[in-house]
Parts: sequence; C-alpha cells; structure tokens
Amino acid sequence: MPLHQGSHGKPAPSEEHRRLALNPFFGEADPTAPMIAAPPTHVLPDGPLPPSTAYRLVHDELMLDGNSRLNLATFVTTWMEPQAGVLMAECRDKNMIDKDEYPRTAELERRCVAMLADLWNAPDPSTAVGCSTTGSSEACMLAGLALKRRWAARNADRYPGTARPNLVMGVNVQVCWDKFCNFWEVEARQVPMEGERFHLDPQAAAELCDENTIGVVGILGSTFDGSYEPIAELCAALDDLQERTGLDIPVHVDGASGAMVAPFLDPDLVWDFRLPRVSSINTSGHKYGLVYPGVGWALWRSPAELPEELVFRVNYLGGDMPTFALNFSRPGAQVVAQYYTFVRLGREGYRAVQQTSRDIAGRLAGEFEALDDFRLLTRGDDLPVFAVTTKPEVKAYDVFDVSRRLRERGWLVPAYTFPANRQDLSVLRVVCRNGFSSDLAELLLDDLRRLLPELRGQAHPLHRDRQAQTAFHH
Repeated sequence: MPLHQGSHGKPAPSEEHRRLALNPFFGEADPTAPMIAAPPTHVLPDGPLPPSTAYRLVHDELMLDGNSRLNLATFVTTWMEPQAGVLMAECRDKNMIDKDEYPRTAELERRCVAMLADLWNAPDPSTAVGCSTTGSSEACMLAGLALKRRWAARNADRYPGTARPNLVMGVNVQVCWDKFCNFWEVEARQVPMEGERFHLDPQAAAELCDENTIGVVGILGSTFDGSYEPIAELCAALDDLQERTGLDIPVHVDGASGAMVAPFLDPDLVWDFRLPRVSSINTSGHKYGLVYPGVGWALWRSPAELPEELVFRVNYLGGDMPTFALNFSRPGAQVVAQYYTFVRLGREGYRAVQQTSRDIAGRLAGEFEALDDFRLLTRGDDLPVFAVTTKPEVKAYDVFDVSRRLRERGWLVPAYTFPANRQDLSVLRVVCRNGFSSDLAELLLDDLRRLLPELRGQAHPLHRDRQAQTAFHH
C-alpha cells in the first residue's frame, strides 16, 4: 500500500491567498454587531448587513408600490408563466451583446427576428434585418436614425449645410419620437387632432412632406385611445405625392402594441411589409408581445433600408460581432423569454390570448357606457384599449375625480387631456392586458359603481393642478 503525504508537499496557502479565495458575499455580516438602527439611505453604510436583513429592508419598502396587475395605465406585461420566470432567472447573467460567448442566446435572438419578419410579411424573410432592443423607444430611435442617414445620403450636396431634415407624424405619437427629433436635430412636423379624429390624417401628413422629409411615422395603436392609424391610406397618399412631385417618402410603422395584435386578430388589415412604402417596423416585446419589461424589436424590410455605416463591429469580446443599438450591455433574459413565448403560444396561442383581452376590453367598455355618465371615444376593437370621457351633462365631477377615487381602491386608471387641437377633451383610458381577467374587470366595475353616487353628489369637480395632468405615455 503506497503512503501519501497529506499536503502533497505543497506549502500551505498564504493568508492573502486564503483571503482572496473567498467571495465576500459568502460570509454573513457580524451577527454580534448591535442592530439598533437602520442603515443610511442616501450614503453608503459603513459596513455590511446580513443578507436576510438587507432583503427585508428593501422588500418592506417595496410593499408601498402599487399592484402592477391593477395598473390599467400601462401597456407593459405584468404577468408571465412561472416557467418563463425560471428561464429569465437562468439567463439574467448573460450579456446579450456577447454573442461569441453566448451563441445560443444570440441564435434565439436571430430566430425571433426571423419569426417577426415572417409574421409581418417581409418580401423575403430570410433577407430582412433586425435586432432586439431594450424596448420600443430604442427601436424607434434606431429606425429614425436609419431614415435620417438614408435621407442624408440622398441629399449629400445640401446636408448639413442648407437642409434641415424633418419627420412627419401625428401629434398622438409616443414621447420617444419627440425625444428622437430633439436628440438628433430633426424637425418634428405633427398633424394635430381635429374633431373626432384622434390620430394622423393621411392627406394632412402628405401635405407636410417636402424634399427634407426623412419619413412619415404611422402608429399601429395610439397610446391615447388604442386606435389604429390608417397605414394603407397613408401609403396611398404618399404614393400620390410621389406621382405629383417625385418625392419618395418612406414610412416607419410604430407598432409598439398593435404589431403584436393585428397579425393575429386582424389578418386582413394591410399595414406591414405588404405595403412597399413601409421601410421598417418596431414593436415592444414587453407589451402585447407578452414578455416582462426590457425587450423591443426593430426590423427593416431588407438590408438596403439599414445603412451599413450604422452597424458597428467589435472583436474585443472574442469574435467579430455586428451591433446596432444605442446601448451595449444588457441581459439576455428578456430575449430568451420572448423566444419562449413565441414557441409556447404560436399563432393560435397568441390569437387566443389577444382575443381574450379584446373581448374583455369590449365588454368593459360597454359596461362603462351603460352607466350613462360616460361617452366612449373608442371601444377596444383595435388595441384592447378604450378611452372614455364624461358626458356634457355631467357637471359634478370629471375624469380626474374618477381616476383619483379609483386609486383609493388600488386601481391605476389614468386621466389626461388630449393634445392639439383637442386640449379641451379629458379622458380615462383603460388598457386590458393578458392577466386582466373578466373577474378583475367586474371588481373594477363594482368599485366604480360604489363611487359614482358620491361623485354625483359633489357640488363641482375638485380643484386640480392642470400643469400636473399627464397623458400617461406607457
């Protein structure tokens, strides 16, 4: 039997080696330290806390947040299956940008782009290009950059010396388009609302176009009232403009919500790459794409619509990787969750989920109307979203009073004024998402019915600060 030396002749590790071999997180904070006061909240504490103590401090403070499932202001997903949560937990440490180190995560992103290209009827889904983003705001910025760069290439003799680019859109666009125009020095030309038209008018948009127009934005699902803008009519108006003037103006479709609703519920509606003038489309995977916050998608109909100089290539992560994004590092968890949802539901599953949301929205809108105090502006038959205002004869309260009183019951139902030229119109908006069931809708109605007698008994609407009114752009 051979003899063995216990240390194999190796010297004992030094104190410094032993110190560095232990992750400091593995050790509990000194359990004998006096726990007589909470740590400071605006400067770093002098020492550590036990993890259970730190967790409880943060957890208890977050109890004061609202219940996301009762938030009828946001379009963002607030419920996913537990299996999706497990996958996201398994992938939250993977950096989405590091495609060489995490090739399967990168492959799932590529598959999602291919699925969306097919869903949105790209002429050749195999050549359409796209990428994931942190949400529709980033996706819109990227689409806008591509439009501006293509316009600049066509007008190199005039830009930037004498030509200032402009972007045409409805006044109802999401605030990210105002940011884009501000950040990248593009003139925003906005079509105002008029009468009962609460979104862009195609002919009015065409009339705002000139040789400096980089594109027109059409919204498939306005955040103000949930209505689809007439994308096909917009393209037809721009076709006519080209015939008369020679101006060839591309269209970007901001489908933050509707691009994940219309393909399943309105398959005959032509709004996507079937229209040759549609250059690019974005959507929010974390809205009606049914993924938790943190993922959007931007697609271009072909490589010609995305200027090559906007795509950067890096090799310092271990391989040559093209990237087109405003940020760099972000977790791969949301992209993985998007792929999970795509394969989990398929077309029929998405159709069932979105139809349920639309049915609940339509039924709830009808119940609001039946209360006889409200007038519906939309009924939830485009996006599962409807907007409602009080009837002219209702003088005792307004939509802001309704929103405030519902908040006391835990419901977040936004009240806001419309933009130009309908600043006189104040509405409530109700967003019905997956997870907002018919039972929850009935609970909302029960609370509203209980509140109405008190609201009707007011002498007048309560005073409010008009400067604090918001359009709740989620």
